[in-house]
Amino acid sequence: MAAEGASDPAGLSEGSGRDGAVDGCRTVYLFDRRGKDSELGDRALQVSEHADYAGFRASVCQTIGISSEEKFVITTTSRKEITCNNFDHTVKDGVTLYLLQSVDQSLLTATKERIDFLPHYDTLVKSGMYEYYASEGQNPLPFALAELIDNSLSATSRNNGVRRIQIKLLFDETQGKPAVAVVDNGRGMTSKQLNNWAVYRLSKFTRQGDFESDHSGYVRPLPVPRSLNSDISYFGVGGKQAVFFVGQSARMISKPIDSKDVHELVLSKEDFEKKEKNKEAIYSGYIRNRKPADSAHITNDDERFLHNLIEEEKEKDSFTAVVITGVQPEHIQYLKNYLHLWTRQLTHIYHYYIHGPKGNEISTAKAIGPFNNIDIEISLFEKGKTPKIINLREIQDDMQTLYINTASDSFEFKAHVEGDGVVEGVIRYHPFLYDRETFPDDPCFPSKLKDEDDDDDCFISEKAARGKRPIFECFWNGRLIPYTSVGDFDWCAPPKKRGLVPIECFNRISGALFTNDKFQVSTNKLTFMDLELKLKDKNTLFTRILNGQEQRMKIDREFALWLKDCHEKHDKQIKFTLFKGIITRPDLPTKKQGPWATFSAIEWDGKIYKAGQLVKTIKTLPLCYGSIVRFFLHGDHDGEVYATGGEVQIAMEPQALYDEIKTVPIAKLDRTVAEKTIRKYVEDEMARLPDRLSVTWPEGDELLPNEVRPAGTPIGALRIEILNKKGEAMQKLPGTSHGGSKKLLVELKVILHTSSGNKEIISHISQHGGKWPYWFKKMENIQKLGNYTLKLQVVLNESNADTYAGRSLPSKVIKFSVKEGKPEKFSFGLLDSPFRVGVPFNIPLELQDEFGHTTQLLSDIEPVLEASGLSLHYEGITKGPNCVIQGVVAKGPVNSCQGKNFNLKVILPGLKEDSQILKIRLLPGPPHQLKVKPDSEVLVIENGTAFPFQVEVVDESDNITAQPKLIVHCKFLGAPNLPVYTVDCSSSGTSILTGSPIQVQNIKKDQKTLTARIEIPSCKDVSPVEKTIKLLPSSHAACLQIFSVEEQKAIQIKHQDEVTWVAGDVIRNLIFQMYDEGEREINITPSLAEKIKVNWTPEVNKEHLVQGLLPDVQVPTSVKDVRYCHVSFQDDHVCLESAFTVRPLPDDPKHLKCELKGGKTVQMGQELQGEIVVIIADQYGNQISSFSPDSLSTLSITGDGLDSSNLKITLEANSQSVSVQGIRFTPGPPGPKDLCFTWREFSDFLRVQLVSGPPTKLLLMDWPELKESIPVINGRQLENPLIVQLCDQWDNPALVPNVKICLIKASSLRLLPSNQQHKTDDKGRANLGVFTVCAPRGEHTVQVKGVYNKSTIEGPTIKLTILPDPEKPIRLNVKYDQDASFIAGDIFTDFMVSVISESGSVIKNINPTRISMKMWKLSSGMSRPPANAETFSCNKIKGNDKEDGCFYFREKTIPNKVGAYCIQFDFMIDKTNILSSQQVIVDVLPNQPMKLVPDSQPATPAVSNVRSIASRTLVKDLRLSITDNYGNHTGMDLVGTVVATIKGFNEEDTDTPLFIGKVRTLEFPFVKGSAEITTLVLAENSPGRDSTEYFIIFEPRLSTVSGTLESYSLPFMFYNDVKKQQQMAALTKEKDELSKSITMYRSLFDANKQLVDEMKCQAEEAKLKETQLRNELKAYNIDIPATQQTTHIEALLEKKITEQNELKKRPRRLCTLPNYTKRSGDILGKIAHLAQIEDDRAAMVISWHLASDMDCVVTLTTDAARAIYDETQGRQQVLPLDSIYRKTLPDWKRPLPHFRNGKLHFKPFGNPVFARDLLTFPDNIEHCETVFGMLLGDTIILDNLDAANHYRKEVVKITHCPTLLTRDGDRIRSNGKFGGLQNKAPPMDKLRGMVFGAPVPKQCVVLGKQIDLIQQYRTALYRLSSVNEDLDNQLQYLHTPDMKKKKQELDEQEKSLKRIEQKLGMTPVRRCNESLCHSPKIEVTECPIPTKRMRRESTRQNRRPKGDVPN
Repeated sequence: MAAEGASDPAGLSEGSGRDGAVDGCRTVYLFDRRGKDSELGDRALQVSEHADYAGFRASVCQTIGISSEEKFVITTTSRKEITCNNFDHTVKDGVTLYLLQSVDQSLLTATKERIDFLPHYDTLVKSGMYEYYASEGQNPLPFALAELIDNSLSATSRNNGVRRIQIKLLFDETQGKPAVAVVDNGRGMTSKQLNNWAVYRLSKFTRQGDFESDHSGYVRPLPVPRSLNSDISYFGVGGKQAVFFVGQSARMISKPIDSKDVHELVLSKEDFEKKEKNKEAIYSGYIRNRKPADSAHITNDDERFLHNLIEEEKEKDSFTAVVITGVQPEHIQYLKNYLHLWTRQLTHIYHYYIHGPKGNEISTAKAIGPFNNIDIEISLFEKGKTPKIINLREIQDDMQTLYINTASDSFEFKAHVEGDGVVEGVIRYHPFLYDRETFPDDPCFPSKLKDEDDDDDCFISEKAARGKRPIFECFWNGRLIPYTSVGDFDWCAPPKKRGLVPIECFNRISGALFTNDKFQVSTNKLTFMDLELKLKDKNTLFTRILNGQEQRMKIDREFALWLKDCHEKHDKQIKFTLFKGIITRPDLPTKKQGPWATFSAIEWDGKIYKAGQLVKTIKTLPLCYGSIVRFFLHGDHDGEVYATGGEVQIAMEPQALYDEIKTVPIAKLDRTVAEKTIRKYVEDEMARLPDRLSVTWPEGDELLPNEVRPAGTPIGALRIEILNKKGEAMQKLPGTSHGGSKKLLVELKVILHTSSGNKEIISHISQHGGKWPYWFKKMENIQKLGNYTLKLQVVLNESNADTYAGRSLPSKVIKFSVKEGKPEKFSFGLLDSPFRVGVPFNIPLELQDEFGHTTQLLSDIEPVLEASGLSLHYEGITKGPNCVIQGVVAKGPVNSCQGKNFNLKVILPGLKEDSQILKIRLLPGPPHQLKVKPDSEVLVIENGTAFPFQVEVVDESDNITAQPKLIVHCKFLGAPNLPVYTVDCSSSGTSILTGSPIQVQNIKKDQKTLTARIEIPSCKDVSPVEKTIKLLPSSHAACLQIFSVEEQKAIQIKHQDEVTWVAGDVIRNLIFQMYDEGEREINITPSLAEKIKVNWTPEVNKEHLVQGLLPDVQVPTSVKDVRYCHVSFQDDHVCLESAFTVRPLPDDPKHLKCELKGGKTVQMGQELQGEIVVIIADQYGNQISSFSPDSLSTLSITGDGLDSSNLKITLEANSQSVSVQGIRFTPGPPGPKDLCFTWREFSDFLRVQLVSGPPTKLLLMDWPELKESIPVINGRQLENPLIVQLCDQWDNPALVPNVKICLIKASSLRLLPSNQQHKTDDKGRANLGVFTVCAPRGEHTVQVKGVYNKSTIEGPTIKLTILPDPEKPIRLNVKYDQDASFIAGDIFTDFMVSVISESGSVIKNINPTRISMKMWKLSSGMSRPPANAETFSCNKIKGNDKEDGCFYFREKTIPNKVGAYCIQFDFMIDKTNILSSQQVIVDVLPNQPMKLVPDSQPATPAVSNVRSIASRTLVKDLRLSITDNYGNHTGMDLVGTVVATIKGFNEEDTDTPLFIGKVRTLEFPFVKGSAEITTLVLAENSPGRDSTEYFIIFEPRLSTVSGTLESYSLPFMFYNDVKKQQQMAALTKEKDELSKSITMYRSLFDANKQLVDEMKCQAEEAKLKETQLRNELKAYNIDIPATQQTTHIEALLEKKITEQNELKKRPRRLCTLPNYTKRSGDILGKIAHLAQIEDDRAAMVISWHLASDMDCVVTLTTDAARAIYDETQGRQQVLPLDSIYRKTLPDWKRPLPHFRNGKLHFKPFGNPVFARDLLTFPDNIEHCETVFGMLLGDTIILDNLDAANHYRKEVVKITHCPTLLTRDGDRIRSNGKFGGLQNKAPPMDKLRGMVFGAPVPKQCVVLGKQIDLIQQYRTALYRLSSVNEDLDNQLQYLHTPDMKKKKQELDEQEKSLKRIEQKLGMTPVRRCNESLCHSPKIEVTECPIPTKRMRRESTRQNRRPKGDVPN
């Protein structure tokens, strides 16, 4: 080992390496550094486990080779000497030690200390990346630097002087590659601490302590303000994460304080990768220990900058430097380019470390102290540039500095959470100054969403100052945790109702929270883990810090008062005066329309602005000049109001120019402009308006007024000038200072006046340029005839308005006319067609001018007519309006009778367009000649044939012609009965003339001559044509005969003969023969054979026919069938036929045949009605007479279940058949029955239907087992309809209709609808429907019975178990502390009230306003609450209220007077039914003893010091008792004395009277709550001043009372004169009586005044309620008339209810799936019933999509789901909501996927929408959103499949696409699959009712809201009327003579009392008794009406009968 160490002369290599320790030994590495010649390497020593220091030292001497006598020390790398005491603790396996001459010897050469660190290098290298890249939204680089600053702050925490932290950005390329260095002057790190630093996640709490470590046994620092303890280097993670986020390598250089050595450690990604590649120990490394300023080991040019950095070590006692190299390029650019930004962020993070606990108060000078001695300096070094140095202390724009210096006041508090967690907090107020908020804006979180000059939105936003930012930034141990903020707390959040200050004041506060280290933060110190959760815990205690002292007060009240004080002191607001009223502004968006208070004046910054005052605006486009109309302030205000903003309505001036009113924010009024400046501006504007037009014609063609011009005459160019009244040309409206002036345009219009109205044909607008005037070009297109108007009009640019500010702009009008011109062209008029050859026709002409206007021919003209192939001539042409070429005749060939098209050219010489082509169709002319073909005169034909003639009818040009009724006749002459030929040639003019064959009888061998005459009868002018005909005999067939050949003999079968033959046989050998007209036999040729047809077979052998053979004939199989056989021959000349009939005969016996005569059904137990006939038949079923009486015995009948006992078999002689009767079956299941009949070898089967027997019993269909009782909730429907089936005695269904069915039940069981009789249908069933069951809890029975044929049919008995309704309230459960005592004037204990259902469960989701508490004084005979019972509403639910469904009545005041009180809680079930709880009787006990009072007020004594005891008696029979503050007697258990003392009015007066016995005090015993004073007498000749008032002070002295009780003082008059004393005694008595009377009078008047005030308050509240409801009704367009309101409301209410009922009756889609019975509140129901969908197509596809879930029952709890599961034996699927993982549920507010960052990514079609958004939930909306959010997720529905495919194709380009449904029923799954039956929804009728129902029509819901409002309004109206009537009655009562008399008596008695007191010489301060003088203190508010609680108390105390006053 030594040699290995010696082989490393440089001492910088890895040395000897590290071998594993020997078992039981420790390996120690020793560096000898005693002198320069010592070896450079280390030595490895093996130290045994039991070795001691002496043995170790000897081993060192031996290994190194030195004498044991030599002086040296062995130290650790931290220069701790190894001694006997610390040897075992210090010398451990793997430790590195020094061999030195002395402990403080400098290291002559560097050493390398082996270290280990645990994690994989990826944990170090990449942890920074993962930690900091997780912080999205901001560049995390400043937070990484903050981690290094945290380490430096911890390192410098013990510095006595300045704590300096430097961040050096070494970006000078001349000094090496970029690097970042963080250097501090802290205490430095030893090598052990440096090793600990390298271990990942080795926090200060988990580091193993040793005597070298400063962190051994971590001690938490003492609390300091803001927790600025610098204890923020915590987790052993941040520094390593930070350096490897910034760069690739980290060099740690540190020198501990009082150390000679510098320790250096390098961690680099490159080194880690190299070790892993070489399979070296990755977790080990070396710490270089060297002397300061030694940079010999820096040899890499990339790190040249380290030489300068190391050189600076000489001047430092201790330090730590973190040098990061391999800095990421993007970090370099960020650090250089955004220097100000990230230094500002660092200043924000360490604001309070830099500036102290109070922060950077710019106006306050600061001295160096313990909280502001930190200098954090940023230096940037770049090539060729001066270094930039920034001290964070000098940055003045970080957010905390801005918050502190813009705040006007602060509110400090402290929060104590469970454990030791303490949070200091400060809230700062940033006031509103006139027209702006002073809350600083954060560039990273801007609050202004719009430009402040935007004039569109004048509504004051509630969050105008802070915006959406949270209130509190959060600091942990003094440093900012940037990603955590706290929005607010309950006590500083804006209230829902208006409080002491406007709502916007809550948005002017900022705050900071300072926590200690008891709160968890993330390892990168970016986020708190549990701060907000702990702070908002119910056990967190908030206290206020006032003047540095913590005070426990109600934090919400303290904050509200502080905020109110800030608002009043610091907000500089606008004062709104001259209130006018409340309005609604329909010009604004709906949410901002009202209410708006209107005012006529404001006071702003010392100036007053009133309506009518001229003002000017700023920051508006355009600037506005005008007069103030009124001021607007949003909110329901009344009277003078201070507010931070508002709006002003301005009428633009001059009003003749601007007929416009604008509304702008008040802040945009110009407060500097003078009013006369505005007036002068208005006057100047009026003088510059346009006045007239100047028109000139520079190019001629002037248009004169009323001129008549030919069409097309041009109108010359126009030049126009607009002149004002001064004659000055102008192009714009007068310019204004508040916006750009409007340009003037000139509009030219030419208008044509027609009978149908005016038509604008020309419209141009000209604008004035810089170099050209208003100009319109020449107009040459005015061609239409008629009257015209040319109008020139000045209009405004953009709007084209011809008026401005109600005045017309200048214009000019010229009227003219246009007529037609001379002929220039022509066209043809309407011609009379058709045109025929040789027939004259006319050609009308229409002459036009060049614009197409019709004109006349006035000159002579010779038309020229031309047409190719025709000869044309005409008679002449006419002139004038109607021009016609007359008598035109055309001749020529036209080829066909349809005619031919010709182009007829007409030329009119002299016209501009002189020729036109007329297209005509020329038809042939009238018939002229008849042509007949063939042309031969003699024609030869055969008899029986027809001869065709070709005929043609032609005109004079030989054109074949045609005309109507053109019929050609041909008559034959020379024989009788010859045909006549006729043909119609009307359409074509030619045809074939033919007809019937010419048939002449008896022309067998001779010929005959005939004549044919052809003519046209209708055309007499056409000559007939005649032809000669020679007729020959016919050679065609004339006769057909049939023969049957039997044994070479042919027998003729004549026409219509009948042939008999055996059934089913075949007739063979049939032949036929044919003969012609000359009786010659005709040889059958194939062509003739084809014309022979037979009817008995479709297949005929043609070769057999040629041979004369006919096909065989098949004889029918049934004797009843007769076959008709027909043979025919037909050709063109003749039709021949011959027919015969074939009749079948029966064959031999073959079958037994059975036939049922009668019905096929047989009733069970009955015989078959009718008989069965049995016959013998041949093979074809033809009956054969084979039965005989003797053969019947061989006929057998068998069948399944056949009862043969009554069979009857008889032979029918006339029909030779067998009759069988008496068929019956044994009872069994109904159905078909087969019977087998057997005779000899023959058999047959017959099937009959066995049906059920007569009905004898009733059975239930589709009903649960009757053995078990059916549970049903009281008042609910049965799950299944009651369907009854009639059955016979064998339980077979009996199909008997019209059997009456009824139900038998007990009277206590009620079925709805009521029990009605039903009848069975054709199937024997009766559907009684679904019944609603109402009955007491328990088991009940219902029996079904029927009546059939007047006999009763017993049915089954149904057992019903009636369960209580979990939603029907039956009682109220009240919980409270029954052991609590109820002390007068104190607070009641909390009452918890819950509504209990029939099932005993608590009903939830109840509106709290339906629960109330009533309290009244208990009196005898009173069980119901009186009308004046005090009513309380329940309190809001708090966060720590655990019992769901409970309503809490908290902090309700106990009555002041003792006694028994009754408390009752009421639940309003509906508007008529109220459920009351059991009355709670409480005894109100007296409060704490407070004062001593008499039981009855004694009269004021008047005594003297004379001898008479009566004159000296002060008190007689006086009973004094102890009471509380409310006059209740208490202290019954107190024991003590009452001391009576006489005192004068002046405390210094010593000459006071004495009691008898010459004593000043007397004591009386106090027992059982009172002291009895029988007599109290003055001493005779007692001292005292005459006519002086003295007081007897009765002072209670009770030992058991902790406090001092108030004494009782009794005044008395003392006189020395007896006579005077007697007079004064009388006056005193009179005074006491007057005082008593005055007290009662005042009590009466005070009570009346209080009652009137309360009535006025009630009237005002009722009026406000009526007005509010009236306005709400107006929103529904419902106006209430001023008169006859009640009648109108009742009629309107009846009408609305009728409309709503009609809408509800309309049919709509319903879910017919039975819902699950809700037995408890934890069952919501089946999914199919939880939602409704309005769209039918969407309902269909969504229901199908959720088909497998529609039947699932949803419950709130797993217990309820399990109960259903057990009850249905697992058949019912259930879904408990408490088992749903809610974090994966979709956000219902999320936009569709095609929206990205609020923008439309692509434009879809098909109306996409989330399927869940189409659902509406009648109940349990929050739970239903959970259910359907889980089931549907983000499923989207579109119109059709094309839209869905397009949508998916676009969405997947940007994000995942969810499942898509279409309204056509298609589905595209989230994976893209579509098509197939599984992705196509069936029609709605196929869903079997499992479809979502349709919601109630929207109009029905609207009507429901209207009905509710009308009912509320009716109640409010009745209430208003009643309250006003009571108030009027009360006011009238106060002015009655009786009350006036009492008022007068009171005044007189007060005057009398004053006179008596003057006589008595008494001070008038005790005019009333103490109870009236010390009235309850009432807090004065803005409202003059006392609070409701105060009114009730005052009314209760002063309530007396009105006549209870002495007269």
